Amino acid sequence: MGNMKLSNLLSLFKVDKNLINKTMSIALEKGGDYCDLYFQNKTANYISLEDKSVNKAHTNIDFGVGIRVIKGDQTGYSFTEEISPKLMKSAAQTAANIANGTKKIPPFELKIHKVPDYYPIKTQWEHVNIEQKIPILKIINEKIFSLDKRVIKSNIMFMDESNYILIASSDGRISFDFQPMTTIAASCTAEQNGKKEQNSFSISGREDINFFTSSILERLAKETVSRTVKLFDAIKSKPGEMEIVMASGSSGILLHEAIGHGMEADFNRKKISIFSDKINKQVAEKIVSIVDDGIVLHMRGSINIDDENIDTEKTFLVKNGILKSYLHDRISSKHFKVKPTGNGRRQSFRYAPIPRMRNTYMLPGPHKKDEIIKSVKQGLYTESFSNGQVLIGAGDFTFYVKSGFLIENGKLTYPVKDINIIGNGPDVLSKVVMVADDLKMAEGAWTCGKDGQNVPVSMGLPTIKVSSITVGGLR
Repeated sequence: MGNMKLSNLLSLFKVDKNLINKTMSIALEKGGDYCDLYFQNKTANYISLEDKSVNKAHTNIDFGVGIRVIKGDQTGYSFTEEISPKLMKSAAQTAANIANGTKKIPPFELKIHKVPDYYPIKTQWEHVNIEQKIPILKIINEKIFSLDKRVIKSNIMFMDESNYILIASSDGRISFDFQPMTTIAASCTAEQNGKKEQNSFSISGREDINFFTSSILERLAKETVSRTVKLFDAIKSKPGEMEIVMASGSSGILLHEAIGHGMEADFNRKKISIFSDKINKQVAEKIVSIVDDGIVLHMRGSINIDDENIDTEKTFLVKNGILKSYLHDRISSKHFKVKPTGNGRRQSFRYAPIPRMRNTYMLPGPHKKDEIIKSVKQGLYTESFSNGQVLIGAGDFTFYVKSGFLIENGKLTYPVKDINIIGNGPDVLSKVVMVADDLKMAEGAWTCGKDGQNVPVSMGLPTIKVSSITVGGLR
């Protein structure tokens, strides 16, 4: 895709440089400081298989352009689902109303900005037909039923997506990105002595069909079944304050929700976040470093360029315990007088970009996983989480732990389920006292919601020990 000529890219969205120039001039004619045009052409396909037959298949197509004008820290925004001179002019006039004045705008000199490729693929999803996808679902389904006789039901969902975006901005930059995505999510229900349990597992990334090797499909089935049947032996943990060891990988959801959101710059610009006065201050032990990274190869939250035409990067939020940066978009970076970090993201052309996370994770530390578990006399080992709630301002959170183990005298003993952990993000961050060297990125289909917008993200964590978290009672 990187070799396509600009004229071919423009024709993909039925526009030319002249139309973009005219639209920008209209958008800024009332005195706006900056504007951008975000063109999108996205096709997403969904197939689901329940037990032994495909029961749903559908395709969604998104096509349109969003026009944004910034005046100070205010945003004017409008979009059209039909890309034509008339409707683009109307949308530009609507967005322009954020400003109040007049300004003559000279023609923009737009230069193509070449972006890197952090998710190279061989086969675009639009070249893969449904007959090539259905056997993948059937293989997983057959494996799920063959692995354990207690399995009575399965459900598998397959999603693939081709997203083409073109961004032109009044600083003279025009950029193009092709963003592939795929997800397989499997769940199963098992029954034992009249008792039913259900669990799931998913793998997602910016990959093509070649990613789904036989070993990946085998692991999808095995993880789904083992996570489910393990719950038959699980017990309820006693409530109270205790040491928590968080497993590497998807336990990073706690990092994302309880800490990451508080470091998004719009919350700090508005003094909502508890981190708003913490830059260059110690917020954790020296062994703790946290990054938000847009350039991890093929990772779900990676982006070659953000949704307001800024190059993405690896951003240190916390380095050796010191808070170093927020996650910035154009508005917040200008407010704080710092460089944008490439975190301006949007759900689609229908929305203005806002500061969002990409792949948020803690760097490896000096300890070993076994050493951390052995250090706990009585505590909890958490493996997988589901829904949680977070108050951004105070940083208070509640998370539902789907599965884990009791730790007794330095050993994992009984599996546990149906418990909540309750705490405060900054407080928990300050109580991370051991960090292992086994960083693992979450593979699942994580989607982050904020201000009514959903974007794909990922997170990661090495095994860590938190000296004290409140463990709630039952589900």
